[in-house]
Amino acid sequence: MTQNRRFGRFAVAAAALVVLPLAACGDDNGESSGGDTAAADSPLADADLSGVSLSVGSKDFDEQLILGNMLADAFEAAGADVDRKINLGGTNVARAALLSGEIDSYAEYNGTGWTEHLKQEDPSSDGEELTEKVRQMDLEKNDIVWVGRAPFNNTYGFATGPDLTEKNGGAFDFDSMAAYLKKNPDAKVCMESEFPSRSDGLVLFEEATGYKIPKSQQEIQDTGIIYTETQKGNCDFGEVFTTDGRISELDLSVVDDGGAMIIYNISINVRKDVYDEAPEAFDTIADAVLGSLDQETMTALNEQVSAEGEDPADVAKQHLVDAGLIDG
Repeated sequence: MTQNRRFGRFAVAAAALVVLPLAACGDDNGESSGGDTAAADSPLADADLSGVSLSVGSKDFDEQLILGNMLADAFEAAGADVDRKINLGGTNVARAALLSGEIDSYAEYNGTGWTEHLKQEDPSSDGEELTEKVRQMDLEKNDIVWVGRAPFNNTYGFATGPDLTEKNGGAFDFDSMAAYLKKNPDAKVCMESEFPSRSDGLVLFEEATGYKIPKSQQEIQDTGIIYTETQKGNCDFGEVFTTDGRISELDLSVVDDGGAMIIYNISINVRKDVYDEAPEAFDTIADAVLGSLDQETMTALNEQVSAEGEDPADVAKQHLVDAGLIDG
């Protein structure tokens, strides 16, 4: 799964920035209207990235498309010259682009940084502590700076459709989910192909409950199908990302994991040589932008794209306007 920004005050004449719309997968989610300016009373007005040139990337799912455009808009509003490389691909592709210098910044998740990029085990259940450990290690090993931390947590989870939730008398938790599966051997748990084998996936449910889901209860499906099939009741439980906009759109209920799943808060990743050009500005931008993204807000933004079909770039910019960070 899965951050960075900063910078502000600059003259209006500096607002005309050259933006190269580039989406690695060939769509136009990387395009920008350009020329965004910080609102007069916004924290971004105190962040100065004038003279800084950087490439901003993202992974290839809706939340990342929103975040990538949001970072690019904020950097531009602070005076940076931004090259958008939104929609690069999966986690490994985005990370490789950052390490190689193909991009200078993208939004990444602390849980992913700890388990996937740094190959560490036993992540902290405290989001700030986890981010700080990742920040220290990634800076030391790879010259990557983790800037800020958003409060929302887009972790793996399970959800149920409205009929099963009502039959249960409300949302399940991990223990009641395990009890249901034990009692109903024909029940289906729908998951993506990699989830049963991931170190941050199914094993965490099984360790927390002591119930090992048998193959007969596992059904592998594509991500998008899981949400609709769970809503219809064809999947008793479906693997979800907990900030996915389709959860509310389809009236799904997230199973309470009791803290068993790994935390995935977003931070801005910036290459150290770029960050060092204006560290206070990047910190200011991160605090302002990431601080505006709580669980409810990020889920609503995702819903606008995933469920309502709005353009991620438009959703990202409108959020910054609504948050009072840039002028409309």
